[in-house]
Amino acid sequence: MFVDKVKVFIKAGDGGDGMVAFRREKFVPQGGPAGGDGGKGADVVLEVDEGLRTLMDFRYQKHFKAKRGENGRPKNQHGKNAEDLVVNVPPGTTIMDDDTGEVIADLTKHKERAVVAKGGRGGRGNTRFASPSNPAPELSEKGEPAEEKYITLELKLLADVGLVGFPSVGKSTLLSVVSSAKPKIADYHFTTINPNLGVVSAADGRSFVMADLPGLIEGAHEGIGLGHQFLQHIERTKVIVHVVDMSGLEGRDPYEDFKKINEELKQYNMRLLERPQIIMANKMDMPGAEDNLKVFKEKVPGEYEIFPVSALTKQGLKELILETADLVDNTSEFPLLEEQEQQERVVYRYERQQEPFTISRDDDGAFVLSGPEIEKAFKMTDMSRDDSVKRFSRKMRHMGIDDALREKGAKDGDTVRLLDFEFEFIE
Repeated sequence: MFVDKVKVFIKAGDGGDGMVAFRREKFVPQGGPAGGDGGKGADVVLEVDEGLRTLMDFRYQKHFKAKRGENGRPKNQHGKNAEDLVVNVPPGTTIMDDDTGEVIADLTKHKERAVVAKGGRGGRGNTRFASPSNPAPELSEKGEPAEEKYITLELKLLADVGLVGFPSVGKSTLLSVVSSAKPKIADYHFTTINPNLGVVSAADGRSFVMADLPGLIEGAHEGIGLGHQFLQHIERTKVIVHVVDMSGLEGRDPYEDFKKINEELKQYNMRLLERPQIIMANKMDMPGAEDNLKVFKEKVPGEYEIFPVSALTKQGLKELILETADLVDNTSEFPLLEEQEQQERVVYRYERQQEPFTISRDDDGAFVLSGPEIEKAFKMTDMSRDDSVKRFSRKMRHMGIDDALREKGAKDGDTVRLLDFEFEFIE
């Protein structure tokens, strides 16, 4: 089975907790602080493995959680950093943030990497909080919470040549004849529902990768039929081989087929028509094909090269493959369509800075604190130690939370909630 799009959950490793410890040495009656810092949590890294061809593995494992950093140790020993979690993906994988739709990375080359979720830093041990006014603090930090998110992986095939055309025009037959690929071949529409890849060898020893893609129909650019599943794969190809059924056995006009397919490519993205395109006039062994070809040549613009071919009898295949190999050699790689658009688009806008906290009211009248900055500070606070709680209270005052609660009408003894923790507001 071919899988070309999947949604997965990833979570990097939290940082290790810092430690509260003191020196315990002979003849040192009041040893100073000696708590070590926690280790850094593991990043989640996606790496290209050229041996993979689909995203099939992600159908069975959709959650990836990296290890947290090791906690700090006595004698100022730093906790061990966790090793990164490396997840292998096939070449041609585009990674997007599922919430924002933003492209995080586009991985195309073997061993190319992208960090998609960063691990949290380790919490500081009590040695870091020593000061002249408090030389022996019982204060440490918990590890920083790591990034977690849903991402979408989308595979766009890395092929030099893409075969386009209506269903049942002979694309799969062509691939099976010119390569060792064994695509399913039958006389009904949409026999090919998943892309097939094959390595094609020309008569002079050159080779290239050809993709047999599901057949197009009208409205494909709007997602009708196998529309977007097909069109996303054509984006990376250098050369397009347009397969046209010259026999017209199904009552279709070859020239109208040619126009409709190119219109679908144009509607999806006009830049697809910038790629070199060869017309393969297929099924020339069938009755009436020669007459249809004459009419076809009169109507088609002169910039297109037409090769009369019979994939079944192999007539004309040698010339077609040699010309395709020449075009592959002489055509540089096209950047992804999304990349081109991003390079050309310049947007000037004011981005509002995210508020460090927000205050709302629950149904029971309690004040609810939320926001990335205050929640992160809370998670890194050891609430079992008085010094840590006092430090957190000072941080809240410094952020302006006390004043904001008063403005919202908070009075002495009111309940304030932060995540799963409740405390009283005290004037």
